[in-house]
Amino acid sequence: MKILPPSKQLVTLCLLASACSALIAQQAANQQTPPITVEQIKGNIYQVKGGSGANAGFFVCEKEVVVIDAKMTEESARQMLKEIEKVSPLPVRKILLTHSDGDHVNGLTGFPEGIDIMAHENTCAQVAAAFRTDNQRKHLPNLTFSDRLFISTGSDSMAERIQLLYFGPAHTDGDIIVYFPVEKTAFAGDLLFLTRDPLIHRAKNGTSSGLVKVLKAILSLDVETILSGHNEPATKKDIMKLIASIEEKQVRIGAMVREGKTLDDVKAAFRVDDQPGRTGASRMPSFVEVIYLELSQNK
Repeated sequence: MKILPPSKQLVTLCLLASACSALIAQQAANQQTPPITVEQIKGNIYQVKGGSGANAGFFVCEKEVVVIDAKMTEESARQMLKEIEKVSPLPVRKILLTHSDGDHVNGLTGFPEGIDIMAHENTCAQVAAAFRTDNQRKHLPNLTFSDRLFISTGSDSMAERIQLLYFGPAHTDGDIIVYFPVEKTAFAGDLLFLTRDPLIHRAKNGTSSGLVKVLKAILSLDVETILSGHNEPATKKDIMKLIASIEEKQVRIGAMVREGKTLDDVKAAFRVDDQPGRTGASRMPSFVEVIYLELSQNK
């Protein structure tokens, strides 16, 4: 069997993940897109909902606006910019990407060229592998980091800072927390799914064990409000409940793995429906399947 070099493996995996995002995008397009709305969360922090794609946000600094995530389409990104203008006349000069999923990054082409786009280095690699057109290539992240990055928001560089924090692979291997210590608020991208099972992209090196680690890292922050891509604002209590739910599944599935149960046995026990007809790159493994694969491969 021919083994592809690592660079081609990354491109292949990201294209597969992008195919999943494209399917989600098509499903969303078949539904009526709700209007873009802006909600003030705390101080100069705002959450953006509606349009196409995940929740986004922005922060009004002293001389500029910093946007968190970019929606899923060029049109929705432009609509978001119009709503931001109603809040502040300051220019958008920075975009912070929580991770590389299409519903968070595909709207980058709706922003003017020349804006600084900041992301974890793994997110940058995944976006670069997925963005194929000339226009998309003009909107690749240009500022990356591996561990953490602090951004000044005013004339006094130490007065108030936005902290971009990386705690390891979780939903993907490039998820970051955008933390506002003064406001005790954080954007967590797709690390939080509170009304359904978490989503793990194995094609992007995400892991359920890593997700628990990162969620516990969020609990270590002095934070009161956690914003995310697909939920209402959450609290530490919500995160603790999510961690407990994940760990309970991990314990149950771990016991079944030790008993020699198959993946089908585990799916049946958790009543997982594989949705017949969804095959190939468009089929995302369920959270239960992700946990089983991790634990069975680590036996």
